[in-house]
Amino acid sequence: MKNISPEKFLAKHPFKLDDYPTLIDIDMSDEKKKKMLNKYREELSKHQDTQYAQGKYAVLICLQGMDTAGKDSLIREVFQEFNPRGVVVHSFKTPTPLELKHDYLWRHFNALPERGKYAVFNRTHYENVLVTRVHPEYILNENIPGINQVEDITEEFWQARFEQIRNFESHVAANGTVIFKFFLHLSKEEQRKRLLRRLENEKHNWKFSPGDLKERSLWEKYQECYQEAIAETSAPHAPWYVIPADDKDAARVIVAKIIHDRMTTMKDIEVPTLDADILAKLDYYKKMLSKENE
Repeated sequence: MKNISPEKFLAKHPFKLDDYPTLIDIDMSDEKKKKMLNKYREELSKHQDTQYAQGKYAVLICLQGMDTAGKDSLIREVFQEFNPRGVVVHSFKTPTPLELKHDYLWRHFNALPERGKYAVFNRTHYENVLVTRVHPEYILNENIPGINQVEDITEEFWQARFEQIRNFESHVAANGTVIFKFFLHLSKEEQRKRLLRRLENEKHNWKFSPGDLKERSLWEKYQECYQEAIAETSAPHAPWYVIPADDKDAARVIVAKIIHDRMTTMKDIEVPTLDADILAKLDYYKKMLSKENE
């Protein structure tokens, strides 16, 4: 196994998206990739049980990427061994009327994991500086004071949002949530192939929308927005990892390893000890239960 050190995928300053590949060779057969993924997800599942029992840390997994980058399948494959009580997935779509009555971070704040659990954001609060930046007219739906037309949305507006997101993540991390942010870095050519497969395979036709092609035509603009968003918001407490996504199996192994390596090296996640009084009376409690069958 090579080229899979978490540091290799960490967004570093000065950040340029073109410096990160969309495909790498991790020197594994397809079968080896599956075995390695299974190893990491089983170990993560056991570790999460300990984390749940302790109730000290929460984990937030943020997934971003262009359409067809493999977010849904990555969630399914990486977290399938988790106890259902230990992980919750939130897929953020177009804001609802209720959500639009609140600030743009409200729905994300409400979906944060409780201590002991994982939450996976499939698309995240970053949509508010990505999709809305490519389509600034969407901001008008938020009915923000002073923003009455697209021309009112200045560069200062976006810089303020980056600052708000940094503050949000800093607050969350300071209160016990471990944050991972993954950008699934897909090539335009690989997206073309995946969209074609959706059209050619009847079972996956339902995934296709003509809007996919409209968004694809804005590819370069999205790449620019991703580059700036990652550069503005990657921090030690909330790092961005740029994951080569042209090979889905490799991407899953890399993501699982990054989470595994960081979580399993946190020395203060351990099985809680029983209260001393309860521990001293364990034999007594055992006898009480054993006598029920006499």
